[in-house]
Amino acid sequence: MSILFHAYPLARPALFAMDAETAHEVTLSGLQRAYDCGATRKLLHAQPKAPCTLMGMQLANPIGLAAGLDKNGAYIDALGNLGFGFIEVGTVTPRAQPGNPKPRMFRLPRANALINRLGFNNQGLPAFLANVQRSTWRTQGGILGLNIGKNADTPIERAADDYLIGLEGVYPHADYVTVNISSPNTKNLRALQGGDELSALLAQLADKRKALEDRHQRRVPMAVKIAPDLTQEQIDAIADALPRHGIDGVIATNTTLSRDAVAGQPHAEEAGGLSGAPVHELSLAVIRRLKQQLGSSLAIIGVGGVMSGRQAREKLEAGADAVQLYTGLIYRGPALVGECVRAVAR
Repeated sequence: MSILFHAYPLARPALFAMDAETAHEVTLSGLQRAYDCGATRKLLHAQPKAPCTLMGMQLANPIGLAAGLDKNGAYIDALGNLGFGFIEVGTVTPRAQPGNPKPRMFRLPRANALINRLGFNNQGLPAFLANVQRSTWRTQGGILGLNIGKNADTPIERAADDYLIGLEGVYPHADYVTVNISSPNTKNLRALQGGDELSALLAQLADKRKALEDRHQRRVPMAVKIAPDLTQEQIDAIADALPRHGIDGVIATNTTLSRDAVAGQPHAEEAGGLSGAPVHELSLAVIRRLKQQLGSSLAIIGVGGVMSGRQAREKLEAGADAVQLYTGLIYRGPALVGECVRAVAR
């Protein structure tokens, strides 16, 4: 076991003494240094085998990294070597944007949760693609998802323009593409989950993908990431629309606007999306409903509040085909990846 795994619980108090966004950057930089000096190189091969298929792709295991941790695709190789079966980076927007004013990320330690209102801060599509092309994760057999979104200043009625630019840019470099229409931190973005709006967007994306498939002579799977704050009727409408437009997967779920589980805690009233432990049950409910409506016609990737191997198994038992981690890594460190792989391998 790498010293990195043992070091994280010792480092966590110092990291948690920092502003949350600063700690995030320090952690990624430290992880990159550990990778560069070879400290994490053996971790990928030390995991138990839990091979599976996701959207037609062969994975070493069904435990993935959720988008948002590495928005610019700058740490792909370092993150991949923690033992993930697949990783997803982004969300990237066509043009660089700073995101919302700081501070914009807050810890709620009593609830093992975070609130963020980052707002798709990223360096833009050209810089993102340069980082992706520099990485070696895919050439070593890793599965890489690229997550696309819209710029904050693009009017919602022209959102499809940004998603089409994103899809065209990432298509040659992705094993799959995720269409993020569920961040609560870009004004009106979640309106794209509505019936007519969703169908209009998906129709344009499907047409663009067909053209890209012909041009590049390969079909790249496409997934849509949805919110946990949906009614059953909304979930059913999404489950109806996705297969009609040839979508291959659904990622359930993004962060929640609900504060029921953290009421009265410091920072609980900060604006933004809540992630971490309180989202686990919300996500499970959406996964179960999707599974009920979709059966095996679409892949379901479960994300939200996985803080243990047991919870990763619960996502799969609810109907997910694979699981993604994010906030759990911040509270538990990289040892969580191996714990989840072992839990699902059993």
